[in-house]
Amino acid sequence: MKKLEIIIRPERLDDLKAILNEHDSHGLMITNIMGYGSQRGHKQTYNGIDFDGNLLPKVKVESIVCDDVVEDIINSIIDKINTGVYGDGKIFIYDVYDAVRIRTGERGTDAL
Repeated sequence: MKKLEIIIRPERLDDLKAILNEHDSHGLMITNIMGYGSQRGHKQTYNGIDFDGNLLPKVKVESIVCDDVVEDIINSIIDKINTGVYGDGKIFIYDVYDAVRIRTGERGTDAL
């Protein structure tokens, strides 16, 4: 099993949920976050006055998926979420040792 930590633009969240559903990955956690990467944020102008708005709104989506669909999900995200502009986001992939469904005691991929 792998944990995918996907950081994207907020307006791309529905696209990402559709990708995860296409690959039968139904469990996810969504967190609204602020941050910046290599673009170092951006400057906003309001009534001719510049404001340094270097923390940009992002969405972090975490999902645990089976090993056999990880690459398909990643490739779909790259194909469908990519705008070609700085700030599209990142995907972090972690190994998951085990998972336990508290209600039934199921373990491993059965718990997903």
